[in-house]
Amino acid sequence: MRLIQYLLVSIFLTGAAWAQETSEPTADERTSTGGATTLEDILARQRGENVDNSYRSENTGQGNAEGLLGQLGTRGVASDSDVYRALRYGSADVTVSSHGPAASVLIQDGGMWWLNFRTGPLREYGTYIVAGMLGIILLFFLIRGKIRIDGEKTGRTVTRFNGFERFGHWLFAGSFLILGATGLLTLYGRDFLIPLFGKEGFATIAQGCKWLHNNLAWAFMLGLIIVTVNWIAHNIPNRVDLKWLAAGGGLFTKNSHPPAKKFNAGQKIIFWACILLGASISLSGLSLLFPFEMPLFAKTFQIANSTGIPQMMGLNLPVQMSPQEEMQYAQVWHVMVAYVFIAIIVAHIYLGSVGMEGAFDAMGTGEVEEQWAREHHSLWLEEVQEKEAGKAAASPAE
Repeated sequence: MRLIQYLLVSIFLTGAAWAQETSEPTADERTSTGGATTLEDILARQRGENVDNSYRSENTGQGNAEGLLGQLGTRGVASDSDVYRALRYGSADVTVSSHGPAASVLIQDGGMWWLNFRTGPLREYGTYIVAGMLGIILLFFLIRGKIRIDGEKTGRTVTRFNGFERFGHWLFAGSFLILGATGLLTLYGRDFLIPLFGKEGFATIAQGCKWLHNNLAWAFMLGLIIVTVNWIAHNIPNRVDLKWLAAGGGLFTKNSHPPAKKFNAGQKIIFWACILLGASISLSGLSLLFPFEMPLFAKTFQIANSTGIPQMMGLNLPVQMSPQEEMQYAQVWHVMVAYVFIAIIVAHIYLGSVGMEGAFDAMGTGEVEEQWAREHHSLWLEEVQEKEAGKAAASPAE
């Protein structure tokens, strides 16, 4: 019994001591340091915990004239530390000759979280997404192999896409490939290219990537518009898509060819992913190109907070942002969408080239083997043949 009592007392005393060690600094502790950082603040930051910085952001020497009479210096009642804190937390009365939107922001305190997130979790999980897709494609190829045309080839071709459709596709796809490459070089370049080319060499590469990325964005957006106008009517979901999905599109078994119209369910998924992701990445890109004219996230977060959903998830999205913070959120979102976009396009490139026999011809020459069309888009082929038969019947015999 005494042993149990001893253990309970020990646990109680240990818990009390631990609570005292991990508790927030009290007002007396703040007073003892003159409002400066305490040892517990330093230890908390080292543990990765959030520290209440209000004692610093509110201690900028403002409204403290009576307490500092007789101690006036070149900055009045504000010390060097006071001025720095006021600049850091955006409460300083800054007067600048330039009247741009961000001219009066001398220290942008939110930059460190963006840098740490960009070089840490953002790149890490983004790499997992792209590498994971590459792994899935490799596994699919090892198991299924190249998808061949099962039936006997007829030697006849059917026009799959006309010249304007192919132009829109390649404008969209080509610009995306260059944008993706230049974006990844910018994101990973400091770690991998500086050791190879040196800082000056990387600076030249980075400058070229920036120029290409900024200017080819317009080609990408134009291609997005053309692709949307050309094919949106053909990508409305219907009941045929459910049958195609139920059969796995015939991708996993040989001699399985579920019916499909001009675009099957898998292609429709890729189409809508490209349209939605393309529109989103274009908006964030425009916000980065015109950062002081197209702020997106403060208003978006305000609308999101009004729904109460972020609060249910333990989040409180910021609604007051400096122009630099708007750019940081836009850049983070831009990269997140890009990673998902790249992963989807990698799968699309595989199936549209080496993964399926005859698929590349659709965007290469615009003509596809009739048997390929019969196996992968049988309903569309029937429509094309009916139209051709109708034209032949309507034309007078010679």
